Amino acid sequence: MKTAVRSKLIVLLVAVVLLGLVSVLLIQLFRPEPVDPHAGQVYINDGFGMVWMTPLEGVDVNPLGQTDFRTVNGRPEYKGQDFETRRGVDVSEHQNEIDWSQVAQGDVDYAFIRAGRRGYTEGGLFEDLYYKQNIEGALANGLDVGVYFFSQAINVQEAIEEAEYVLDLLKGYRIELPVVYDWEKIEGGGARTDGLSTTTLTDCAVAFCQTVKNAGYEPAVYFNRYLGYYGYDLSRLTDYQFWAAVPGDFPDFYYASDIWQYSFSASVPGIQTEADMDLIFIPKVTATPAPEGEE
Repeated sequence: MKTAVRSKLIVLLVAVVLLGLVSVLLIQLFRPEPVDPHAGQVYINDGFGMVWMTPLEGVDVNPLGQTDFRTVNGRPEYKGQDFETRRGVDVSEHQNEIDWSQVAQGDVDYAFIRAGRRGYTEGGLFEDLYYKQNIEGALANGLDVGVYFFSQAINVQEAIEEAEYVLDLLKGYRIELPVVYDWEKIEGGGARTDGLSTTTLTDCAVAFCQTVKNAGYEPAVYFNRYLGYYGYDLSRLTDYQFWAAVPGDFPDFYYASDIWQYSFSASVPGIQTEADMDLIFIPKVTATPAPEGEE
């Protein structure tokens, strides 16, 4: 009798265990896959820290990484095979008097000259105090030149006005490099641009660049990490060159840029103050072999 009871208990225990195992298996089979909260996102440095970001469609990804660069004499040099690089400086009245002969004798191929600016409180347009002196000095010493305008436009009409102002300043000068839209966020101080939306800021950039392009010049848009990620809709600006201000040993920005501003505090012979330094990336063109029998 006891043996029979014991056998039934064993059978019952086995059944319970099997039922439990089957339940676990069924739960595992039909449990929904865990949702990845960062699916389709990338982990980037936005200038304030590492954050997750959903990439914009249609904007080229930066092909350059840390392994593509080495630091020589305190400055980055590209060691990859896909681009040629040119090193240059960008200046404004803040650099005061510049000895362009001495600048040109150093490792500088070009200069971006600030043509002017818009005031951030009342919105007036002003020519850079050293614009003519700088552009004529750079050109006279064999440097290629581009220009930039410090914008504080708050609508499309003002952006077009700024572009036309720059185009007037360019008359009579040979410009080989882009004409750049340089809108920057002013922190406090009663800036009239406070609260400008991404849509409006992008509209202004498009208006400036198209006006410049229609006049026969190459347009570009300058931005730091914050504006590049949060201020502009870069997917609407892909017809223009990008100039990214990302100081450091390599261009740590998720999207591709044509010009990289790698330093705000470089020492350049001929310039008495600290200066901004840049690299332009020029894609190497690989010749396509002609089909056999053709020359």
